[in-house]
Amino acid sequence: MSKLDQNFNRGYFPEPSLAGEDGLLAAGGTLEVEVLLEAYSRGIFPWYSGSPILWWSPDPRMVLFPDRFRVSKSFGQTLRKGVFEIRMDTVFEDVIRHCSRQSRPGQEGTWITPEMIDAYIRLHEEGFAHSVESWKEGELAGGLYGVSLGGAFFGESMFHLERDASKVAFYHLVEFVKGKGFDLIDVQQSTSHLKSLGAGEIPRERFLQLLAKSLKKKTLRGTWG
Repeated sequence: MSKLDQNFNRGYFPEPSLAGEDGLLAAGGTLEVEVLLEAYSRGIFPWYSGSPILWWSPDPRMVLFPDRFRVSKSFGQTLRKGVFEIRMDTVFEDVIRHCSRQSRPGQEGTWITPEMIDAYIRLHEEGFAHSVESWKEGELAGGLYGVSLGGAFFGESMFHLERDASKVAFYHLVEFVKGKGFDLIDVQQSTSHLKSLGAGEIPRERFLQLLAKSLKKKTLRGTWG
């Protein structure tokens, strides 16, 4: 691992195929904008709670193709009620901080550390990270954030203060990227919730092939609001 640290400042990562069975690829480095962009462009993401920074590229990879999003009968009723107003990129920092405080079953603490928050705020300021927000009666009720490169959106985290608020935000993200010609939404790792929405696992090699093709598209950079 020591040799990896020497190369991170040059934006270098090992080949994702070298990751361990759990998906761990490397340790160390920084969360500077250019390093994060290099990581995402190669199908790698940071996920850690202490020190050093840990970089992952799991196999298989959980992906949602926008045209495969599932709307259940009950969720369809929620959408038709129009309970939430959807906004994008209006309170990115609030969204990521709420995500850092969201309690999650079977998980102690959070991987969204102050260092991570600062890093993704910088990505947002550079036009690469975005938030999709559900508002109710003028108050933030839920949302999500992630990173956009080429024709790929890399979902990072979501939160809700009201029932279905994050799911509604996710639905509108899917509709937005579908309309902009995106190819895929990377959701990283498998959960039953994501499976219920239409996400599925694909081999890492296939994911990297799709990602390489998607990155040939122009990045929709800037504020999405």
